[in-house]
Amino acid sequence: MSFFLNQVVIGIQLGSQYVMVALGLTLIFGILDISHFAHGHLYMLGAYLLYILTALAKVNYWLALPLCMIALALGGVIVERLVYRPLRDQPHINTFIAAIGLFLFLETLVRAVKPRAVSVSKPIDKTLSFAGFTIEVQRLIVIAGAVALVVLLHLFIKRTRMGTAIEAVAQDREGAALVGINVNRISMLTFAIATALAAAAAVLMAPLAFISPEMGSVLILKAFVIVVLGGLGSMQGAIVGGYLLGILEALAIAYVSSAYKDVFAFAVLILILAIRPTGLFKGRD
Repeated sequence: MSFFLNQVVIGIQLGSQYVMVALGLTLIFGILDISHFAHGHLYMLGAYLLYILTALAKVNYWLALPLCMIALALGGVIVERLVYRPLRDQPHINTFIAAIGLFLFLETLVRAVKPRAVSVSKPIDKTLSFAGFTIEVQRLIVIAGAVALVVLLHLFIKRTRMGTAIEAVAQDREGAALVGINVNRISMLTFAIATALAAAAAVLMAPLAFISPEMGSVLILKAFVIVVLGGLGSMQGAIVGGYLLGILEALAIAYVSSAYKDVFAFAVLILILAIRPTGLFKGRD
């Protein structure tokens, strides 16, 4: 039983990472109606920025966390302004090609500068044990950080005027513009929030895995699986889908084989959509 519980906690930790990335994708899809395939590579940039700050510049990990989020939020604003905004009224295939080109550019750039995988130290390198149950403190930090960010995002969306404006633009862009909402500003803000979430996920997860140029490739595919699984545009679906996928993946690795760990995400997607084509929650029409 203790082994099973340990795998469930690991699954929740994996799910926490997926949720933070998938929520960003959900926000971007809701506002801009684009599939931002480069989101995983912005996550990768957040991890490398953490490495530069902590391993090279010797910045404290807890200070590096908000710095990475702020830096990547600014990067997200630049991406929205220079890459996606000029293509806003163009066919979807144009934004798809732009997203693919952006992630290939970012991966190639990082591979040219730092081709080998690197790692960062854990801020609290301890393991908790009780009743036969063991868990690394860093995994608990990932879970706690994800919960805190999800709660803050929910409060921002539901309790602030800017959050209400984001919801209005997601529901009807033209109608929101007619009542005086600055759609361009909301688009930039949405990209900033989404990219900051990806940076937070990268910083929290980096001490548990190697940092490499290709680390965002599989992650972004899983994040899209979660977005579709939960229901396109549904934040609630992204949260439930992320934790569901994380737990299922951890249990499958423990009881089946780690060699097929990336296959389970797509198997779950096919199974759920065969039963419920709209996803677990009804997303945007």
